[in-house]
Amino acid sequence: MTGQAADGRKAALTKFIVFSLFGVFMFFFDLQWISPAMKSVPVDFIVISLQKYAMPLVRIFILGVMYVGAIRPFLTKTWNKSFMDVFMSIAKICGAIIGTILYFGLIKDNTWLWRGDIGPFLFNKLAIPVGLVIPIGSFFLAFLASFGLMEFIGVLVDAFMRPVFRTPGRSAIDAVASFVGSYSIALIITNGVYRSGRYTAREAAIIATGFSTVSVTFLLVVARTLGLMDLWTTYFFVSMLVTFIVTALTARIWPLSAIPDTYFTGEKATVPKEEGSRLERAWKLGLETAAAQPPVLKLCTDNLMSGLKMAFGVIPSITSIGLLGLFLAEFTPIFDYFGYLFVPFFKLFGVSQAVLAGKAAALSLPEMFLPAILIKGSGTMLLKFVIAVVSISEILFFSASIPCIMGTDIPLKMRDIVIIWFERVVFSIIITISIAMFLGLPD
Repeated sequence: MTGQAADGRKAALTKFIVFSLFGVFMFFFDLQWISPAMKSVPVDFIVISLQKYAMPLVRIFILGVMYVGAIRPFLTKTWNKSFMDVFMSIAKICGAIIGTILYFGLIKDNTWLWRGDIGPFLFNKLAIPVGLVIPIGSFFLAFLASFGLMEFIGVLVDAFMRPVFRTPGRSAIDAVASFVGSYSIALIITNGVYRSGRYTAREAAIIATGFSTVSVTFLLVVARTLGLMDLWTTYFFVSMLVTFIVTALTARIWPLSAIPDTYFTGEKATVPKEEGSRLERAWKLGLETAAAQPPVLKLCTDNLMSGLKMAFGVIPSITSIGLLGLFLAEFTPIFDYFGYLFVPFFKLFGVSQAVLAGKAAALSLPEMFLPAILIKGSGTMLLKFVIAVVSISEILFFSASIPCIMGTDIPLKMRDIVIIWFERVVFSIIITISIAMFLGLPD
């Protein structure tokens, strides 16, 4: 090995170990080890500190994000590509209008909108934390997901991907990376692999509906909203476990099992033969990934810009769809009726707030944050934990992930997606309640 090659390998090794460990620290290190008063992980602590010491600037920033998000579809000429694009563009405009009303304190005579758990909550407790955590989390996500750790883990776990999830071993990388990254980016990757002939239609559908979760930064927001930061590590890993178990189940039943096991290109792409032990291949791929990355500052900056673009799309839409969902939940029986479908599964385990739980589960279809908003002030610790996990493991919701899936070449109909959502919610409820009871969470 030449001196230059040795230096390159040493640099890759340093990136792989140091940057990956820093990513783990930022997202998983409990700061209570440093100070009992710091009940959060570093990324969350940054968000909390900004709200505490720079709230006026933060409020201006969030309002600006809403405005940019509202006009961006028209600047990029994507607002009328499909019915869902038109709907989401209108939702973003409405979100910017609602944000303006809440920022400037307009229409104060509307007591419902200005009730503490409606308008002020949507702006101060939802839009602001989410609007901060997406770009900040995306910046630090570069360390967790870009320097080989995900590839290293992916190769180590791919032995059971085919028998458990009925997807190729290489989809392990997609699965793990999707859970800590962006569902939109994950879907773009999955669709590209499907188009290139390395996934069948069924495999791509399983991955899109089973692994394309919201990012770890969104989990932080849900945990903070429901007061679960003391259980953050447990919550994160239970969410990941439940998501993967449910995916293994839904992959074996209709409608996913009925999707053709055929390739987009008509033939299977060739895959290089794997050589060496699994650990050797995992180590090699981790180092190769670390070596191939651009300078860390550029990578983090690119991630930050991607996070801002995501915030432009998410913040105005969750504000308007969130307000609509809260209105429908309070003044119409729609979600009460829909929620009755899930009540028996909660009653099966003797959950004390089964009706509220059923309604919360139903609210996950329009927007994954709505269940947390509904139960934040009245749910028991067990119910909050269960709904927090279900909100993540259900994966499919109309304000974001479903439009992304419908925009791919993966042959999934809207009917299929709604049925898969229902299956995922039911399985998630049953599994998570069992885990929560095992953990001894009070009901």
